[in-house]
Amino acid sequence: MNDEHTQPEDGCGAPIVVQRAGGTGGRRVTIRARNAGIAHSDADLVEFLRRAGLPDAGDLLDDPRWVEWQDGRPHEYDTTPPGHMDHGAVIR
Repeated sequence: MNDEHTQPEDGCGAPIVVQRAGGTGGRRVTIRARNAGIAHSDADLVEFLRRAGLPDAGDLLDDPRWVEWQDGRPHEYDTTPPGHMDHGAVIR
């Protein structure tokens, strides 16, 4: 990880917020209170962060100083519960 990314600029909480998954899947992402988009995967989230000037963003996803995952588990973007039956297929 790049040394310049060891800690956010201010101490007011994580600058990146990944909100709970929406009804249609995906999670809204805000960076310093600005809407970055809806991520459907870690790859989407990393791309939003890269566009915001964080080239080593993948290294930050599990750092609570940088990323706050609201409601639900980190790295999960779907609202379908594990094992839910959908048209006869098990969703994992």
